[in-house]
Amino acid sequence: MDFKSKKTSLLILGITAIVFSRLMFVFSNDPEGPNLLIVMALAVVIYFLSLAAYLFNLSNPKKFLLALVIQILLVIGLYFGLN
Repeated sequence: MDFKSKKTSLLILGITAIVFSRLMFVFSNDPEGPNLLIVMALAVVIYFLSLAAYLFNLSNPKKFLLALVIQILLVIGLYFGLN
């Protein structure tokens, strides 16, 4: 995906970080459900780690896709690591 605006890709990375964070806690067997503060804190961690990869990889035209894959792998790793 080649977005014209940098803000659009950063907004999409933020939204996907929130969605992946919420999904990680939905699949855990917690009877009380996920806490909003914990979900948002994990979304911030996921976003900033993918943002670091996005900004570090300045010359790669597929840097958005790489940041998205990093988010997915990070959530999968955290899910299996915390369970």
